[in-house]
Amino acid sequence: MQNTLLNFDSPEIPAKAISPLLELGAYEMLWLEHGASVKSIASRLHEAPEALLSDLVNPTEAMDTAHHVLDVLRKKGIKQFGVRIHRAGEYSLKLRDAKYPVELLYYRGFWDLVETPCIAVVGTRKPSQDGIEQARALVKYLVREKWTIVSGLAEGIDTVAHRTTLEERGNTIAVIGTPICDIYPKQNEALQNHIASKYLVISQVPVLRYYQQIYKQNRLFFPERNITMSALTEGTIIVEAGNTSGTLIQAKAAIQQGRKLFIMDQCFKNPELTWPRKLEESGAIRVKDLAQIKDSLSVGKTTTD
Repeated sequence: MQNTLLNFDSPEIPAKAISPLLELGAYEMLWLEHGASVKSIASRLHEAPEALLSDLVNPTEAMDTAHHVLDVLRKKGIKQFGVRIHRAGEYSLKLRDAKYPVELLYYRGFWDLVETPCIAVVGTRKPSQDGIEQARALVKYLVREKWTIVSGLAEGIDTVAHRTTLEERGNTIAVIGTPICDIYPKQNEALQNHIASKYLVISQVPVLRYYQQIYKQNRLFFPERNITMSALTEGTIIVEAGNTSGTLIQAKAAIQQGRKLFIMDQCFKNPELTWPRKLEESGAIRVKDLAQIKDSLSVGKTTTD
């Protein structure tokens, strides 16, 4: 990988010349507007189907904003990153299945992993020992079946999913709820940097907006990334989650996006949980045997090595 700050490589030639730096600046500008959200930005572009982000802002101001973002990233120690923009480059059309699709993603690592067979493994930040063991067994199975494991780099099940994938020499993608230059939780700094250098870390979080507002407001970026994570994958597997877990936002998104949703059997055995059966009634699959996952998906492969 080249030691450049902004990497935008694309074999495609768009019908309209697109500057990734300009679009980056436009994205950040739109997020700085009062009341901006994924929904509001997506809605504006839905009303103008041929428009780019830069068509909605002053281009000179957008370039100034982009350079401000680059300065922030440099100060945060980011030596290289890339962007993927709707209607340009290798932006994955899977993202358009989200109700309010994100128009730009920051990334570090190898974008090609997005086009491999991907499945999300998610769950609570405070798993039980049984949940941890289930997550490990699940991920080992999925890696053997040649799946790329996608998760959110949060504490708990997410971290177990990423670490187990690396131990099994599989591929993993982290879709984070902070800017591409930020680490959360802090104890996962080495893990995040390793995934960024060898695999792929993705963020849709606007850099400038994030650092201009308080923590409570920034928490809203975490459920939004769950929706994007679902769109990038063939399906989502919930290992363990409480009744108020953010994981359930991804579960609902998976159903809405036409993705497979799997719930590990142990979730149904907890009498305090109401969500497993409700989601099962909406089409989720109760997993009593890991082979059910392979049988329900079109791209799982068994190795004979």
